[in-house]
Amino acid sequence: MIVDLPDTSVRAVSKKLVALRDDVGAMALGRVLTLVAVVDEAHVGSALDVASAATRQHPSRIVMLVTGNRRGADRIDAQIRVGGDAGASEIVVMRLYGELTRHGASVALPLLLADSPVVAWWPNEAPKDVASDPVGVLAQRRITDAEHSPNPIKTIAGRAKSYADGDTDLTWTRTTKWRGLLAAALDQPPFQSVTAVTVAGGLDSAATDLLAGWLGAYLDVPVTRARTPAGTGIVSVRLERESGPIDLVRPEENIATFAMPGQQVRRLALPRRQDAECLADELARLDPDEVYERSLITGLALLSPKRSMTAGDAAAKGLAPSVDEARRASEQVRRAMGSRGSATMVTRETPADDATSEGVHELAEERLEEVREDREG
Repeated sequence: MIVDLPDTSVRAVSKKLVALRDDVGAMALGRVLTLVAVVDEAHVGSALDVASAATRQHPSRIVMLVTGNRRGADRIDAQIRVGGDAGASEIVVMRLYGELTRHGASVALPLLLADSPVVAWWPNEAPKDVASDPVGVLAQRRITDAEHSPNPIKTIAGRAKSYADGDTDLTWTRTTKWRGLLAAALDQPPFQSVTAVTVAGGLDSAATDLLAGWLGAYLDVPVTRARTPAGTGIVSVRLERESGPIDLVRPEENIATFAMPGQQVRRLALPRRQDAECLADELARLDPDEVYERSLITGLALLSPKRSMTAGDAAAKGLAPSVDEARRASEQVRRAMGSRGSATMVTRETPADDATSEGVHELAEERLEEVREDREG
């Protein structure tokens, strides 16, 4: 259900929400938080899609503050979405015009759910200091997204200067799978110290900078930042150890290769994370993110222009893995897995109709043993 309230007031919107609650049912009882989003008219559609998808895991009241023409007459055009048009949440879109564009916090305040956490989110442009912004002051958590700013590298560096407990950025959340895989790799033998790190990624990729900062801050080693063309995101990480390097490379859009001494090259699913997935992750926690804080403030400061070069130069010097070699290795693994995949099992003799359960188990054990031998070979 979508209800439009043109040229209205906050009081009228609140009354309409109560009336809809009486008509539809106690829809506010299951809301776990209020998500206040600040967005311009050009991005309101995409922000609504992302917020609706993210809050399926965290049913919320979404208050969307849309900044309109600042020079026009003071006016609020509201829209309320409930039921199937709002997913698991209830959505209040408040389009502000004139002087009201400067008072979004005052408009949002009466619409906040009582006794529930408040999260502020800026999907695109955000204030330099979100913690002191009037909307940010209302919130326990403040979520920005440097990737959607005009200059992501400069923006994420600015976040380090104004950081306050409760701040986070979806650029950081996009590194979660990379951090998990690298941490898991270091938990495997041989347990050796990392001596150097090289992280390659797009020259406009703030996520690459944050990942490099995280590794430098927590491993306390020199970090080389290798540059790839804009728009490529995170491409590769090399962790140097005495026994040889650990390489995690994403030569394709959704597939990465993982290689370390003494093990066969592995092919892993590593797609780019979508905005809704990242936002849902951040809505799951309301406490300060100390790992993000250290990576942002301490880690980014460790990235030196003297240790910055193109990815091609880094590969030529042996500091970074070759993306072309990783792509060929990925294709070889794919072919090898395909050659001993489902086709082999289809041609396997099936048990007779009168076969006993013991016989079926024996056939299954034989097949599993063959698979083990193929992998070891």
